[in-house]
Amino acid sequence: MKFSFKNDYSEGCHPNILQALLSTNFEQQAGYGEDDYSLEAKKLIKEKIKSPDSEVFLVSGGTQANLIVISAILRPYQCVISAAPGHILNNETGAIEATGHKVLSIETADGKLRPEDIVPVLENHSNIPHQVMPKLVYISNSTELGTVYLAKELEELSNFCREKGLYLFMDGARLGHGLTSEISDLTLEKVAELTDVFYLGGTKNGALIGEAIVINNQDLQQDFAFNIKQKGALLAKGRLLGIQFMELMKNDLYFDLAKHANIQAMKIKNAMKEKGVQFLADTYTNQIFPIISNELIKILSENFEFFVWKKIDEKSSAIRLITSWNTGDEPVERFIEIIGREL
Repeated sequence: MKFSFKNDYSEGCHPNILQALLSTNFEQQAGYGEDDYSLEAKKLIKEKIKSPDSEVFLVSGGTQANLIVISAILRPYQCVISAAPGHILNNETGAIEATGHKVLSIETADGKLRPEDIVPVLENHSNIPHQVMPKLVYISNSTELGTVYLAKELEELSNFCREKGLYLFMDGARLGHGLTSEISDLTLEKVAELTDVFYLGGTKNGALIGEAIVINNQDLQQDFAFNIKQKGALLAKGRLLGIQFMELMKNDLYFDLAKHANIQAMKIKNAMKEKGVQFLADTYTNQIFPIISNELIKILSENFEFFVWKKIDEKSSAIRLITSWNTGDEPVERFIEIIGREL
């Protein structure tokens, strides 16, 4: 049987969540996120970020979170700035554009955005009122290339956005993995301080479904719930989301699961580096992008599933390997064994 390194959401959910769903199943609770568990989950998240004035909204998925946040924040003539690998550009079927907002992309080597990357975009959109107005900067942490923002980088970007009147929105589908990376010096509290909006991804980190949108900019909080309802994202049985985030926030389970996934990926990365393998990006999270021969890709494909990410030349390609909260030692060791034998 093949083991999949394709994504970090192939499994179900962490047993604590499953048990909590089972044990509360016959309780009657209020609907639409007003249940006791959703209220407790939001309270726990606010305590974690140490920002009592932030507002938390629970939705089912990342694309849903992105399109609701962006369409709620922007006026019809405003647009989004994103790094070229950004999820909203490549993996959301034009969801942002479908809400009426253009996405401006910037090529960067590591999937991160810096102030100097954004300056030319602003300068090239100064023909007022004939061009769309850049208003929101979209970033991911960890990024789509598995890289992470360091505290200084996020501070510089945040200061720049505030100086230029831009909103800063962090896609946190893999925020747990970004914050628990061995090189990260960011904290959840710091993320809340430096962004207007971010979200905590549950789907890729132990939940069945769910993302927790956190709005830190109080000017953007008003009427946000209307946008969730209008976009079809307000679950009648909101307890499904509340119970999951309540469990993930308890005893730092959310961060423990992400850290485990990172550790498993680093085992593979370090073993491949010892064999002289090069990587598309220097990553320290649960996504790695080794560059290997097409012949080795065929051999590995007999036992594992993964994405062939990018063709490098006629003989080699970069593959993407993703480990999860539930990735055990056995498949990792088996993968390393084959690498050791073939390289």
